[in-house]
Amino acid sequence: MENILEINGLTKTFGGLTAVSDCSLKVKKGSITGIIGPNGSGKTTLFNLIAGNLKTSGGTVMFNDENITDVPSYELFSKGLLRTFQIAHEFTNLSVLENLMMVPGNQSGEKLVNVMLRPQLVKNEEEEIKSKAKEVVEFLNLGHLSNELAGNLSGGQKKLLELGRTMMVDAKLVLLDEVGAGVNRTLLKDLGTAIEKLNKEKGYTFCMIEHDMDFISRLCDPVIVMAEGSVLFEGSVEDAKKDEKVIESYLGRGSKLKDN
Repeated sequence: MENILEINGLTKTFGGLTAVSDCSLKVKKGSITGIIGPNGSGKTTLFNLIAGNLKTSGGTVMFNDENITDVPSYELFSKGLLRTFQIAHEFTNLSVLENLMMVPGNQSGEKLVNVMLRPQLVKNEEEEIKSKAKEVVEFLNLGHLSNELAGNLSGGQKKLLELGRTMMVDAKLVLLDEVGAGVNRTLLKDLGTAIEKLNKEKGYTFCMIEHDMDFISRLCDPVIVMAEGSVLFEGSVEDAKKDEKVIESYLGRGSKLKDN
């Protein structure tokens, strides 16, 4: 299986602090790869570097055999590399459907000249986008909330909406940053199902940071364990739980590697 993402010797320093240190890893196309590690191990900084939210101090990031090191996030978005945040970012005063319809860029209706002179083009494109948005809400079992204001959704429903936004641009690789944080068990199950469906039916590759070991165990193969800014272990969840270096990295920081 070919790699969709290759990171070589990635480093990020903040003053005298090294947050990511000579980190190298690969994410296989079509996989759901988990990244775990104690707090402060560099996971979120790594995501920020991959997604173009931070400038690197050294090393390279390759996406689909293209060097995307330090390419800004809005350019990566159009290439199909998307990142979701720990806190969902929705337009609170727009409906669920409208939130999804806002995602595709370069819409004809954004230009006044098209609205004035080519109204049919604008209307046809809008209908196409609306149709796709309706497909997405049904896929995610959010159909009953299509016209609900996004600001009224629960934390878990907002995370589902954020997944839906990735579907509006046909993502190739989605970086999920603690998608399960603050989500109740029922919706966490729905989120897991949606991720699995996107992976199997739509061919999405996922790379996810997560603290919930049940969630990681259900979805991820392989898992990559980070400690002190670099990769400590790569393999199955079960092997990670038994690996002495992994156990030591968690216990050494006063946290446990266990099922929640």
